[in-house]
This record gives sequence, C-alpha cells and structure tokens, in this order.
Amino acid sequence: MNKQITLATRSSQPTRPSQQGVVLVEAMIAILIFSMGVLAIVGLQAAMIKNTADSKYRADASYIAQQRIGMMWSDPGNLASYIEANTDISTLLPGGTRTVTQPVAGQFVVTVTWQQPGEALHNFTTTATIAGG
Repeated sequence: MNKQITLATRSSQPTRPSQQGVVLVEAMIAILIFSMGVLAIVGLQAAMIKNTADSKYRADASYIAQQRIGMMWSDPGNLASYIEANTDISTLLPGGTRTVTQPVAGQFVVTVTWQQPGEALHNFTTTATIAGG
C-alpha cells in the first residue's frame, strides 16, 4: 500500500505588534540621511562657486595693477601722467576703480578696488619703485 505523505501547511505566525512599522521607520531615516548629504553637497558647490569667483577677481585685480606698473616702467619720462585717483575700471572688475599714487619720489602705489553685488569692498595694493621722470 502506498502511503501518501501530506505536508502539513504551516500557518504563518502573526508578527508581534512591537515589530510592525520598523521597515518604514528605517526607510524614513535612510531618506533623511541621504537628503542631508545631498543638501551638504549643494551647499559645498555654492561655496566653491563663490570662492572661484573671488579668486578670479583677485587675479584680475593683480593683473590690472601689474599692467599699469609695466606701462609706467616702459615710459619713465611720463610717470606723472600715470598718477590717477579712482579711475573707473568697472568693465574689467565689478564696481572696479584704480588709483595710482606717489607717496615718495620714485615709489608708486597702485590700488585696485572692486565690489561684487551684495559683498564687501575688496582691494589689491602693490608698490613699485621706478626710477625716472
């Protein structure tokens, strides 16, 4: 005689009430941590863009001042004509001005200032000794 073996089906055990919703809480915490990471990266990128712009303006200001000193070195007979106060260079720097002074004979100070919208006033100053005129 053949015996038929029947498998008894197990009834699934009911979950305990204290375990219900744990997966949902874990998912919400994971989404919260991920969102904070994304916000941190966005903030870091914004700071990077601002610092890059600041660096570019400082480099431009240095170039403008050195360019003026180069012109003065190449024309020592007309040094007095290069002295200027608050010359508008806003086409080169936002709100930019250039000032050239001669505090003592043969010494020239070139100051370049600029101001980005909503930012503080920045300046770059360089001093050169030029013999002549």
